[in-house]
Amino acid sequence: MTTKPASMTSVTRTIRITLRKGKEQSVKRFHPWIFSGAVASVSGEPVEGDVAEVFASDNTYLATGHWAPGSIAVRIFSFSRCTPDREFFRKKLMDAMNYRISAGIAGKSDTNAWRLVHGEGDGLPGLVIDLYGNVAVLQAHTAGFWHIREMIAGLLPEVTGGLVHSVYDKSEGTLPFMAKLNPSNGYIMGANGETGTVVSENGFRFRVDWEKGQKTGFFIDQRDSRSLLRQYCNGRSVLNMFGYTGGFSVYAMSNAALVHTVDSSATATATADENVYLNFGSDPRHRSFATDAFSFLSSMESEYDLIILDPPAFAKHHNALNQALQGYRRLNALALKKIKPGGLLFTFSCSQVVSRDDFRRSVFVAAANTGRNVRILHQTGQPPDHPVSIYHPESEYLKGLMLYVE
Repeated sequence: MTTKPASMTSVTRTIRITLRKGKEQSVKRFHPWIFSGAVASVSGEPVEGDVAEVFASDNTYLATGHWAPGSIAVRIFSFSRCTPDREFFRKKLMDAMNYRISAGIAGKSDTNAWRLVHGEGDGLPGLVIDLYGNVAVLQAHTAGFWHIREMIAGLLPEVTGGLVHSVYDKSEGTLPFMAKLNPSNGYIMGANGETGTVVSENGFRFRVDWEKGQKTGFFIDQRDSRSLLRQYCNGRSVLNMFGYTGGFSVYAMSNAALVHTVDSSATATATADENVYLNFGSDPRHRSFATDAFSFLSSMESEYDLIILDPPAFAKHHNALNQALQGYRRLNALALKKIKPGGLLFTFSCSQVVSRDDFRRSVFVAAANTGRNVRILHQTGQPPDHPVSIYHPESEYLKGLMLYVE
């Protein structure tokens, strides 16, 4: 595959936004979102992705970010007056890299798949960058970062100390539809002869296909939960629901009696089989099933004493919240009903609009409806390379409960 030709230049236009009186308080508390209802006026005729300087009603400067015409009008990347040029973003990316070095993620000898930029958690709302070996996979969630994606890509080799050789832009499915940017996935720097590569996570090997796989190709955010799972699998019969490419399954194979992977995608389960083979060869303890998760749970017997529920986001917007909570209750009730006595349930929600309390309440109702005694062993969240800004609790999207079921 050849490098995608450069065709887009940076957006240099800056607009001025003035907030309504009294609407500056959240900005002063360093929350990175400004909602459209707080905006009193916008200079000129702004285009989605323009750089916006934000002022209070008394003309006091507040912040700088990217403009969008939706409910979130500005996503802030600086609370200090700045020139958002190449050097500015180089420093922001270097801060993200230094944080991951300090957190012990970058440079690990047994792990070369990790997140370099996590949106609001790194002060770059609308930008995600995952590293798989020498390849960076970039996703722009806003027009602002999509317009400067080539500049960002060009900074990555320097910021990572020469680690990054290629950058793949996978923004086609993440950009706002109404922006009408007509994005196309492809390499914006370097190239790779294969559609993916084999990476290492805590010494385990996984094939990652960033071109065709979900998200950026692998669910890096479950790394710590996979490590925790391994501590509890000894001699157990493990069922990995919504198993995708077998991340949890590979860890469970370390010491489980058997591991079954279930996913609705035959392509995903084939990759799960490959990942198990990469680590354990032709091991008869593992088997995969390409089928609907709810149907599988409903029809199975009580044959498993460790079940993992890691479904896709049941709700991406608040108007789907109630339906999502019902889905979590139904799913967890099925698993709690079928799991063997003394079994362990690892259950997760990756829906940002579902709060930690909402998710825990749904699992509580599911447990109460089954009548079984359930204890919480662990509560988990995102790993350090998916940081949550203390000023932006909305970025805490991943919630997990590890339960003991009598």
